[in-house]
Amino acid sequence: MKKFDPARDIETLQYSGEHRGVNPSITDSSTFWFDSAETMAKTFEENTGNYLYTRHSSPSIVYLDKALAALEGTESANTTASGMGAISSSLLHFCKSGDHIVSSRTVYGGTYALMKNFLPTLKIETDFVDITKLDQVEKAIRPETKVLYCEAVSNPLLEIADIPALSKIAKKHDLKLIVDNTFSPYIMAPAQWGADVVIHSLTKYINGASDAIGGVICGSQELVDSLRDVNTGATMLLGPTMDNVRAASVLKNLKTLAIRIKQHSQNAMFIAEQMQKEGIRVIYPGLESHPSHELISEIGNMEFGYGGMLTIDAGSKEKAFALMEEMQNRKLGYLAVSLGFYNTLFSSPGTGTSSEIPAEERKIMGLTDSLIRFSIGLDNNIEESYKVIKDCMRKINIPKLASY
Repeated sequence: MKKFDPARDIETLQYSGEHRGVNPSITDSSTFWFDSAETMAKTFEENTGNYLYTRHSSPSIVYLDKALAALEGTESANTTASGMGAISSSLLHFCKSGDHIVSSRTVYGGTYALMKNFLPTLKIETDFVDITKLDQVEKAIRPETKVLYCEAVSNPLLEIADIPALSKIAKKHDLKLIVDNTFSPYIMAPAQWGADVVIHSLTKYINGASDAIGGVICGSQELVDSLRDVNTGATMLLGPTMDNVRAASVLKNLKTLAIRIKQHSQNAMFIAEQMQKEGIRVIYPGLESHPSHELISEIGNMEFGYGGMLTIDAGSKEKAFALMEEMQNRKLGYLAVSLGFYNTLFSSPGTGTSSEIPAEERKIMGLTDSLIRFSIGLDNNIEESYKVIKDCMRKINIPKLASY
């Protein structure tokens, strides 16, 4: 069996453009012509391999699809216009009225709002559980459950999903395991551990430049064909189509992802270790104090480290706000949502990207307003960057708390 080596697979993917261009040509068409009316008619009924309409697919999109499938080691992939487009299309593909989802309680706020507020209008219910407690996961499963959903590394508490164990539970109960791998491309390989579907927001690490929105659904060829079916396919009929120009841009940025992830991880590890020495409460999977450090070390690809995301507790909402503003004033990075950018980004998830989760539920999770989520950048001199962070923490008087 061929060794799973996504970095090498992506490096060796080559698509030539017109006139021997080293980048593939961008498809500047929304529709495609046929040699015969019969072939067009067949294309509406089955996958003939012909391009029909860019909402269905296009050469530019297929180039990116193949690269993303190589990243996750799946048969195929279906890019979408956003990460939420990938999530909603996947869930609506597998679930119908009366069905049920078991989801991790710590997921991106938009995902939570989709499951908690929107899907019930379609009579699709969700139970949210602590994904790290496998007995709770299995206990929540009902006869009408169709999907088990989690994030490989959760947003923003950085909980680690035991994907091999969750896969066993899913298979035991005939469920589809959907894993959002946005925080940990290259580091985690959910499909290799039994996930049926792997989702990314391409907006984040994969693109890495904070200049494009996109998503992807990675899975079997059968899944992707069914998503694109002209009569019943979720991505075909809901229409979350990625623009051809953006697809070409993301593909180019994907080629540098392996190098970027290593640098993000290296810098985040340094910051986390220094903060822990200072006595700051820091959550980072690379620290031995993290409750799932051994798990991610076992199932993750440690060539790429533990990721570029870390979370600290500033002690109060007021101190969190003041620290972020001070760091931005000192040009450490930006007070901004999203992640995977080459500069450091920081935000307060309790009042921002996770604010869709009710306050009482955030409290149970430990997702307080005093938390700051960092997306550590590609700083060449991370030691100097930490000096700035340290000066800012001293100025704001961030309390020294026990580490995670």
